[in-house]
Amino acid sequence: MELEFYNAENYRNIENISFEPSPGVNIIFGDNAQGKTNLIESIWLFTGFRSFRTMKTTQLVREGQDFARLEIDFFSKGRSQNAQMFIDSKRLVKINGITQESPRNLLGEFKAVVFSPVSLAVVQDGPSEKRRFLDIAISLIKPNYAAFISRYLKTMAHRNALLRQMGEKRGSDILLEPWDFELAATGAKIISYRYDYLEKLKDSAAHVYDGISAGREKMELEYLASFKSPGKSEKELAEAMLAALAKNRDSDIRRQQTSVGPHKDDLDIKINGLCARTYGSQGQQRSCALALKLGEAAVINQIGGERPIALLDDVMS
Repeated sequence: MELEFYNAENYRNIENISFEPSPGVNIIFGDNAQGKTNLIESIWLFTGFRSFRTMKTTQLVREGQDFARLEIDFFSKGRSQNAQMFIDSKRLVKINGITQESPRNLLGEFKAVVFSPVSLAVVQDGPSEKRRFLDIAISLIKPNYAAFISRYLKTMAHRNALLRQMGEKRGSDILLEPWDFELAATGAKIISYRYDYLEKLKDSAAHVYDGISAGREKMELEYLASFKSPGKSEKELAEAMLAALAKNRDSDIRRQQTSVGPHKDDLDIKINGLCARTYGSQGQQRSCALALKLGEAAVINQIGGERPIALLDDVMS
């Protein structure tokens, strides 16, 4: 995959810029606050995901302007393609001239990985950042995975609403059963995807880390599920999660929230057998984050047969 042309208008502090990147490595340099990270962020948006810096779409528009416009030409799947994005309070996307229902339609079309200072959160922060890393990485190669995540969250919201009612003595716990079945079935799909992805990622990331540390240290990844399962098949996971939901039903009613499932799982990142978050130095944590990102790029290439765009922001700091 190659980025052939880029144009941005009224994006953050960028008034108007166009350029044609070279097919190889491109270095963007300049003083602080000139818009280097903004440029990388705007390219990342064409993956179909939100900004890695903000959840507020309006912050992407240059101050004093009503909208921002982005456009790229990229070579993928054996042909040159075009994508455009119009941003005001939301994002409107066109792929090869055809207006899309959602920016998520870009998933699987333009593949990129981004490493920035924010990427350190996957090592330094809690389980939610690790789950987010996995979910984004998997969605880039399996676009239908994002639909499973959406379905799971909606199902869990319904179940939690019922738990609140029961906590107020306004319903029978038998009403939970259909939601438990749906939650377990969808949750098992998500966890199965994560296990499968991690099997590929752990070797790629370990190989990258081995190069960074010159073989002095070993990086390992382990998925930590919130419930025990006798195996990793989708059927075994669904049955185990359903049993865990039934076992925890009383405590879930008291707490009015669902206590087990992929929304509670974690990823253990270890250096020489020790947790990188707890025992790793800042340099080791940065190396882990970089290894994860470059490992992610290797997996995309392995599965899709096409190297993604690597967006490295302040990577040498």
